Amino acid sequence: MSFVSLIETKRDGGRLTADDIDWLITEYSADRIPDYQMSSMLMAVFKEGLDAEELAAWTDAMLHSGDVLDFSHVGAPKIDKHSTGGVGDKASIPLAPTVAACGIAVPMMSGRGLGHTGGTLDKLETIPGFRTALDPPEFSAILETHGMVLAGQSETLVPADRRMYALRDVTGTVPSIPLISSSIMSKKLAEGLDGLVLDVKVGSGAFMQELDRARELATTMVGIGRNHGTTVTALITDMSQPLGREVGNASEIRESIEVLRGGGPADLVEIVYRLGAEMLILGGIAADLDNGRARMAAVIASGAAFEKFADVVAAQGGDIAVLDDPSLLASASKRHLVTAARSGFVVEADALGIGVGAMRLGAGRAKKDDVIDPGVGTTVHADVGDEVDAGAILATLAYNDDTHLAAAIELTENAFQIADGPVEAPPLIYEEVR
Repeated sequence: MSFVSLIETKRDGGRLTADDIDWLITEYSADRIPDYQMSSMLMAVFKEGLDAEELAAWTDAMLHSGDVLDFSHVGAPKIDKHSTGGVGDKASIPLAPTVAACGIAVPMMSGRGLGHTGGTLDKLETIPGFRTALDPPEFSAILETHGMVLAGQSETLVPADRRMYALRDVTGTVPSIPLISSSIMSKKLAEGLDGLVLDVKVGSGAFMQELDRARELATTMVGIGRNHGTTVTALITDMSQPLGREVGNASEIRESIEVLRGGGPADLVEIVYRLGAEMLILGGIAADLDNGRARMAAVIASGAAFEKFADVVAAQGGDIAVLDDPSLLASASKRHLVTAARSGFVVEADALGIGVGAMRLGAGRAKKDDVIDPGVGTTVHADVGDEVDAGAILATLAYNDDTHLAAAIELTENAFQIADGPVEAPPLIYEEVR
């Protein structure tokens, strides 16, 4: 085959066959196609899209570009959850142990943060000693023993996706629904799951800022799962403002521990319970949402969810002392308070501005090789719909380095808009797609 002719076919709006797609991804994975040609193909796909058959073939070829995991020796139903990412979205951390404590096996593979969106692996690695890089045998052994694992993607799992994502990141082709959906679903299907729950974020702090686009992405991924024999449920959830109170790495671990202890902010708790109930339904553990929520509440109240998290932290080399005393986690040395300039009602707490502000403090990466400061970040004190007085604290910036403080202050101040009249807070969950 000629790779150039395939590029021309897709560039001109033509269709690629399953054999075409299998060949191009196989050849690229084997280093027989250069990055510059694959970049051209990715741009053609970005511009022209993939139809349903092309998308199924593309996902399948990526899925089989490396190892496909086999967890058939694990007796419990294997259900995972994936979020498309947002600001303050630490839901995976309390969710996985709570669902695992209910009897579901959760082989959770997560990623790192880039830009204003946080990464679960970066948060977990603020626990001293915690290892997120596990080879497949160790990953499998921890899953079998403890019913859950929290780790990164291995080098041999869907390697085509890792290489193509790096190209997309530097060629302006990240926000493509076919490329996003095949990237996510190829990794998840390689886990050999019995079911998957997706949290598709929409709003200023999400990849999808419009509801129609979020709905299209959710529907596409549910369809990919159906075509591969895996049941997928998607929730479209709000990311116009941060989830929970904390935006930072160590601080989000503290907030996750609060949830596992039975506390935590109401919006984060609601997302954890709803996603978890969906996972329990897919795994056949719960009959409906109410039953699923009741089961999750029971394992949190009994301490079983917290103990599950502690067991897995220990199994992955982490220091469990920080779970009993979260003050041992990294914490920045300085604070700056962002306050309300006037009295009124909060009509906007822009997730993007707050997230970029926290990134400027060192909580995130502008480039892949940037080093994260685990102790810095932003605590959000006011949500959309709240009434505040002049001088009320809207956010607290925790920082160590003054270099970018002024920019972080400006971004955070501008993220909050206050008006005379009350507004209704956005719904936490917009829609579900099955």
